[in-house]
Amino acid sequence: MKNKTREITQILKGVRSSDGDGVQLTRIIGSSELNLLDPFLLFDVFGSDKPQDYIGGFPPHPHRGFETVTYMLSGKMRHEDSAGNSGIIEPGGVQWMTAGKGIIHSEMPEQQQGLLSGFQLWVNLPASQKMTEPKYQERTDEEVPVEQLGENSHIKVIAGVTQEGTQGVIDNTTILPIYWHVQLEENTVFEQSIPSLHSAFIYVIKGQLLVGENSKKLSTAELAVLSNAENLIIKATTESQFLVIAGKPLNEPVERAGPFVMNTKAELRQAFSDYETGRLTN
Repeated sequence: MKNKTREITQILKGVRSSDGDGVQLTRIIGSSELNLLDPFLLFDVFGSDKPQDYIGGFPPHPHRGFETVTYMLSGKMRHEDSAGNSGIIEPGGVQWMTAGKGIIHSEMPEQQQGLLSGFQLWVNLPASQKMTEPKYQERTDEEVPVEQLGENSHIKVIAGVTQEGTQGVIDNTTILPIYWHVQLEENTVFEQSIPSLHSAFIYVIKGQLLVGENSKKLSTAELAVLSNAENLIIKATTESQFLVIAGKPLNEPVERAGPFVMNTKAELRQAFSDYETGRLTN
C-alpha cells in the first residue's frame, strides 16, 4: 500500500557561502548537496549580529526568468530596482518578486548594527511566463494571517491554504505554493494536508522535530526534503519553529547561470547579451 504520509528522504545542512557584497549565508538548495528541487532553484539562510557579515548587502544585480522570495525574521532590508520601485522589508515581512523578462534590483540592509536574519527562496517560472513583465507582491508582518493552533502554537500563512481554510497573502496560480512559518509548543503534533505531487521541504529555525510515521529526527538549521504524499505529520519534541515550503513541479528543462534561469542555452546566451547591451529591462 502506498505511503500516505510524507517522510524525510534527505537531510541537508547546506554549504557556507557568500553572495552580493560579501553577505555571509548558508546555501542549501542550489548547492553541491542539492542543485534543484523543482520548482525551487535556491534556498539561502542568512543570519548574523556582526555587521561585517551583511552590511555590504546585495548591490544592483540583474534577474530574468524566475521569482525571488525574501522573508525577514530580524532586521530590515531596503530594496530598489530599475523600474523605480523601492521599499523596506521589515521583520516578519515578505516580498515575492517576479523578475520575468528582466529587472535590475538591489537589496541593502537598513540597519548598521544588530541582528539581520531571514531567507531567500528562488522559484522557477514556466517557459510561458519567463518573459512576463516584472511585478512585486510585498506584505508586512501585520498583513500575513496567523492561525492559532494552541496557546503558544500557530501557523503564519504566507502562501497556500491550511486545512482550516486560512488563506495566505501571496497569489501564485502556477506552482500553487505553500509557505508556512510554524511555531509549536513542546510535545505538540502538527498535521496538515499538502497536494500529494508538490515538491516539499521543511527547514528548522529552532528546536527539534520528529517527522512522519517513521518519526525521523530533524534539528535546528537542518533542511529535510520530503517524499510525495498527502499528509504531513510533525511532532515538536521541544519548543520549535520551522518553515514548510511546497510547490507544484514544472517538469521543464532548466538552464541557469548566475542571475538568469531559462529553458535553453540559447535563451541563456540571449539573457546575457541583453544585459550587456542594456536591453534586459526594455
